[in-house]
Amino acid sequence: MTILVSADRKYRRSPKKPLLPEKCDHQEAVEVGLDGASFSGAVFNLSSTIVGAGIMALPAAVKQLGLIPGLVLIMLGSTLTELSIDFILKFSRASKSVSYAGAVGDSLGSAGRTLLQVCIVVNNLGMLVVYMIIIGDVFSGTSANNIHHKGVMEEWFGQHWWTSRISLMLLTTLLIFAPLISFKRVDSLRYTSALSVGLAIVFVAITAGVAIAKLMNGSIGMPRLMPKVTDQASFWQLFTTVPILVTAYICQHNVHPIENELKDPTQMKSIVRTSLTICSTVYITTSFFGFLLFGDQTLDDVLANFDGDLGLPYSSLLDDVVRVSYGIHLMLVFPIVFFSLRLNIDGLLFPYAIPISFDNRRFFSITTALMSFIFIGANFVPSIWDAFQLTGATAAISVGFIFPAALVLRDTCGIASKKDRLIAWIMFLLAVLSSIVAISCDIYSSYVIKKHA
Repeated sequence: MTILVSADRKYRRSPKKPLLPEKCDHQEAVEVGLDGASFSGAVFNLSSTIVGAGIMALPAAVKQLGLIPGLVLIMLGSTLTELSIDFILKFSRASKSVSYAGAVGDSLGSAGRTLLQVCIVVNNLGMLVVYMIIIGDVFSGTSANNIHHKGVMEEWFGQHWWTSRISLMLLTTLLIFAPLISFKRVDSLRYTSALSVGLAIVFVAITAGVAIAKLMNGSIGMPRLMPKVTDQASFWQLFTTVPILVTAYICQHNVHPIENELKDPTQMKSIVRTSLTICSTVYITTSFFGFLLFGDQTLDDVLANFDGDLGLPYSSLLDDVVRVSYGIHLMLVFPIVFFSLRLNIDGLLFPYAIPISFDNRRFFSITTALMSFIFIGANFVPSIWDAFQLTGATAAISVGFIFPAALVLRDTCGIASKKDRLIAWIMFLLAVLSSIVAISCDIYSSYVIKKHA
């Protein structure tokens, strides 16, 4: 134990040194000149981290599983996430670590710390590339199988140079992403995070309103309560939903950056519980009404269902409101995910340097390099989505559940109870199973596509 800690101290992001500077008066004044973050700001930032693009895949997951098993598993995902964050906070405090990587480094050594940071970088980089691709699809359209689906801007204004995908993405990067990712404090994003959560609720409200209206006029019926298993293939298809449900609440990478800025860090458990309650409500409501509205026609990305006639007055307007609100929602989620990406890539590249928030040159160099990579990947590398699909689910599951379970099972602080160990084993086995399923499904899908090409 002594050797492990001694070896770990050579890193800037050791368990004794925070990802963000400790709250000394002179440092705080130099860095921001602001008081600590509020409870509500932290709740919005954590909720925004959770509710990203995954919300659109949940109705299809519920379609596969049936309404009752699907909603139960969504609630189970929330419970597992809360337990994993409790483990992280518990062992961070026991080892006096103020970062997730620090706690893992104290327990698993520098190799474990580095592996965690790599997983966070892969997970967050993949999410941000996918976010930018979806934003481009929503506003400028997409083409598949020689069929062009118009984006919102093309529908409204026609084809111009400034409604093309590359132009809209460049304008979004310069005018929206660049200012928001330049903040050095995660609490500075509390208002945009609150707006992103609000826009997710707008989507839920429209989906629920349309579903209730169509239910009342008798144009739709109640959805299937249980899965429809007709053969072996349909049985194995049920397992493809596991990675979606397990990764729906991934936010562990942003817990410490948010906690480190709080006025009262002891509020973090309440903040986590409040955020998960909000997100669970959004997820359950979206899944229920999305499946109720579209039934067995629910697509893998339910946003694609809002691309035609909903069978109600002002259907086209409702479609546009849903798509625009979702696109803006992803724009506002982008910087909160980018924040922890930058911290962890900096920890990998410059483990001995001063904190990045005190080095403007390094801060803006890493920010520019990461943003350029995301922009190029989303706009010019068609196969990058497939690459991140293959690695992203495994990286996310590792960050969310494998490493927290490993903290408990390793228990270098000697504080884990029998109950903790039992939960950790269940969490670990479920996470490994989810990773295997995710990789197998992606490989199988790629094989089928190539076979029919």
